[in-house]
Amino acid sequence: MIHRLTLRAIVLATSLLPASSAWAATTLVAVAANFTKPMEQIAAEFQKATGHEAKLSFGSSGKFVSQIENGAPFEVFLAADQESAVKLVNAELAVADTRFTYALGKLVLWSATPGLVDEQGEILAKGGFKHLALADPKLAPYGAAAIDVLKKLGLREKLQPLIVQGENISQTHQFVSTGNAELGFVALSQVIDNGKIGSGSGWIVPSDSYNPIRQDAILLNKGDENPAAQALLEFLKGPAASTIILKYGYSLPSQP
Repeated sequence: MIHRLTLRAIVLATSLLPASSAWAATTLVAVAANFTKPMEQIAAEFQKATGHEAKLSFGSSGKFVSQIENGAPFEVFLAADQESAVKLVNAELAVADTRFTYALGKLVLWSATPGLVDEQGEILAKGGFKHLALADPKLAPYGAAAIDVLKKLGLREKLQPLIVQGENISQTHQFVSTGNAELGFVALSQVIDNGKIGSGSGWIVPSDSYNPIRQDAILLNKGDENPAAQALLEFLKGPAASTIILKYGYSLPSQP
């Protein structure tokens, strides 16, 4: 009987053959909503490089954990935190030795209105707005990070009546971009363009204002023998994926 790790090595070796290979396969991937734009580009580059296809679903990490626990067919999980991946390992639904941090997320206070949010975020204390959007902190790590910021500023209780919660960071961004909330905490990746905030106005929150957003990827049990699933995780560690990740304002684990 072939040892489990040896079998995985064989599957991975075949998965990295050129795109013309007959070994091309498809993997189902659950992706944290904040990583939507970079992952769409990474998946396209992954298919060009390997011939494998990554079918992507985007949403909150908390909801994905629940879905996976209830038998969802995902094979790879790109969470918005570490805890979600660890929880699946503890539930014996993921392969423990495949977990790694693929990106460090950054939080921004953003408004679709130019000039509304100053570069130091002083508007939070000054007021003059009716709604502050953030992702549900029970489901979305970026929402939990936003609560960290409000607590550090001593504004949690003052601003609580103005908070509107999105189910995930995509819905939170939608609240702000449509004007349903004048401003909100979103992922920098959602508003960055050529290394700076592309539209509206924003405050890139100092990283010491919230617990690090270490985003972990992991192979789920359902993908353990799928060459495309394993190849995708390896591709995420490579230079092509790293370039895209940095482009969208994330840091890599080796960076500050």
